[in-house]
Amino acid sequence: MVLADVSLHPSTSALPGSAALQQIVDGIAAWALVGSLGALLLGAALWAVGSHTQNMHQSAQGRRAVLTSLGAAILIGAAPSLINFFFKTGLSVH
Repeated sequence: MVLADVSLHPSTSALPGSAALQQIVDGIAAWALVGSLGALLLGAALWAVGSHTQNMHQSAQGRRAVLTSLGAAILIGAAPSLINFFFKTGLSVH
């Protein structure tokens, strides 16, 4: 039994509405970054108030919020490169 070889060549112009889909994804990324910024500011305020009032639980929650929002921003920024890297790695598998 002979299997047909298949290939994959992603193209943003292959389907109608691709430009609109790209704009939607860009908008989602922008909203995610704004959310990360808001979480960073709230976490920093919580961390500062917790440290000032000697509330270790509040301080730890603020620190966790700051680190999580920074990690989210890194992932949002690196997402296209990560997706392209793993896609190209997948194409190299034979």
